[in-house]
Amino acid sequence: MQSLINFLYRNPRSQLQKFRRFGGYFNYLRMMNGRKEMEQRSVELPPVISHANGLPVYFLTGKNYLYQTLYCIQSLVKSSGVQFKFILVDDGSFNLELLKRVEKQLPGAQVITQNKISENLQNTLPETHYPYLHKKRAVYPHIKKLTDVHTIPGDDWKLVLDSDMLFWDEPADLVNWLNNPQQPLHMIDCTEAYGYSQQLMTQLAGSPIKPLLNVGAIGLKSDAIDWDKLENWVKTLEGQEGTSYYLEQALSAMLIGNDNATVLKAEEYIVNPGPDQIKNKTGRLHHYVDLSKEGYFKHAWKHFL
Repeated sequence: MQSLINFLYRNPRSQLQKFRRFGGYFNYLRMMNGRKEMEQRSVELPPVISHANGLPVYFLTGKNYLYQTLYCIQSLVKSSGVQFKFILVDDGSFNLELLKRVEKQLPGAQVITQNKISENLQNTLPETHYPYLHKKRAVYPHIKKLTDVHTIPGDDWKLVLDSDMLFWDEPADLVNWLNNPQQPLHMIDCTEAYGYSQQLMTQLAGSPIKPLLNVGAIGLKSDAIDWDKLENWVKTLEGQEGTSYYLEQALSAMLIGNDNATVLKAEEYIVNPGPDQIKNKTGRLHHYVDLSKEGYFKHAWKHFL
């Protein structure tokens, strides 16, 4: 009965609300057509060399997001005069075709495959000791930005970028941090989106939680992550206040707590840019969440072809 109610009422109602937020069905359709064209034309992007000794940048990506990753990388390289090393972490959907595409469009890039991820998890986060984190990995891909990235041996500090972003000017603060990371790095959100109460998060973390933390660009020290705490936090948060799409962002905010951090200026590294900001390429970086997806899919990406 519940599934029938969802099919006949809740799901269509949710779709209608989504169409209205984006200016109606036909405008939403145009946006989706723009997304399709963006994906199709991503094969035209010129190759970007990943340098073995470059500044390391990590992406969690795969079949549905690689095209966005490529545009983000293209924009980063065009906006900066430094060399980068790109590490792509398989979200579970990589296949031989994608590996060949990376080899062609990102020569020298490293792909952390599922086999390697499984090995890393077994070494650092065995399922017998961290059953809840493994349970979440199976149903909530975003948490892999923590579990799958920060169990990779090598770089102590790791910068992870979301794929749905474009750089418009030199990201000097980001590059400076990569050259000498000493404290966590994060963006500022346009609205607080943790999915959990500040009271519970503060209680579990043992310190105040910074408001408005956004993980579009997030730099953390892998060795400093207490996985035992993370296992308990996830279990307790969901046990007391339910599941949330923003769990990974909440956990990142709890890991940073009230510690000193490199905070990317909100007016330069813009989350959810408005139409005028997108048109004028305001700031250094745009993170296209929520309504800014329209400008992203319809217009912004075309600049890099």
